Amino acid sequence: MDIRPKSIEELQSAVLKNKRMMVIGGGSKKALSWPRPETAVADLRDLTGMLEYHPAEFTFTALAGTLLEDVETILAENKQYMPFDPPMVSSGATLGGTVAAGLSGPGRFRYGGVRDFLLGISYIDYQGRLVRAGGRVVKNAAGFDLPKLMVGSLGAYGALVELSFKVFPRPAGTITLQASFSDLDQALETMVSISTAPLDLFALDLQPLANETLLLARLAGPPETLQKRVDRLAGLVGRGESIGGQEERDLWWEALHFKWAPAEFALVKVPLTWRRVSKLDKILEQAGAVRRYSVGANLVWVAWPGALEVLDSFLSQLDLSGLVLLRDEPASHIGCHRGESFARRVKQALDPQGFWVEV
Repeated sequence: MDIRPKSIEELQSAVLKNKRMMVIGGGSKKALSWPRPETAVADLRDLTGMLEYHPAEFTFTALAGTLLEDVETILAENKQYMPFDPPMVSSGATLGGTVAAGLSGPGRFRYGGVRDFLLGISYIDYQGRLVRAGGRVVKNAAGFDLPKLMVGSLGAYGALVELSFKVFPRPAGTITLQASFSDLDQALETMVSISTAPLDLFALDLQPLANETLLLARLAGPPETLQKRVDRLAGLVGRGESIGGQEERDLWWEALHFKWAPAEFALVKVPLTWRRVSKLDKILEQAGAVRRYSVGANLVWVAWPGALEVLDSFLSQLDLSGLVLLRDEPASHIGCHRGESFARRVKQALDPQGFWVEV
């Protein structure tokens, strides 16, 4: 029985009437939104709305199906934002789906990812019970950190229904240095050197293209200080041009929404470290993959043109894992499955009957 509950109570009732269930949100991550055989689907797009927002406390609580786009609009009225820079906003991504998939954008480089801003959750367990964990304010009581376990869980432990976050003031201005390198390794070496310098970078990406590699370093703060800071950064890099205004905002918006990735390719998130970039990139380039190294090369977004089994094999050989987000078929983890033993223990504790199907 597939359902689209309009209330938490309706979802609880549906849990009691089914043997297995999976949760989907806005469908922005297509590979994770396909129904599984003999499994009821709970579509949470109608569980939407801001429940609490305290601008002076920099916190809010909203239902899991709430669109990120709506949250950003409300926060913008008070010049606030979510610093973990959630991707796929314009594609219909929801708060619950973002947490379940564990996704953050380029802004994670400066302030951390989604798990660093998630304060509390409410979820429905395998018995239809509403379980609350964490809190709605920054100062919380100590205890087992269930909210962090839900980040990247892909719905395996329960159905998220409410989420509380802390937020930050939005920077008054931003500017980006774009520098071109003929050699990826040289661009990577430069990235590493400026990532440890006292520059307060907001984002730091590498984008290999056909005949060059672009280094993109973003700064934010009072507008009157930005040009001086980006000039200093250009001096350290030894090259580059500064980009500001709407052009600069569009540059990072396109990165957040993967406009650089061919629509017919699969999109895969691969965590890594900068030391592993060169070896991986040679494989990806030979396979015709389009890629973007983000968060100081601590992850790479891969637009993959061929069979996922091939990429799965490559990642396994390099001891890397991948999460498939966009694909015209059901898919999730490929490559090495890190933390599998720990995840099984958490699953046994929170969902011993295997009611919730990991998408």
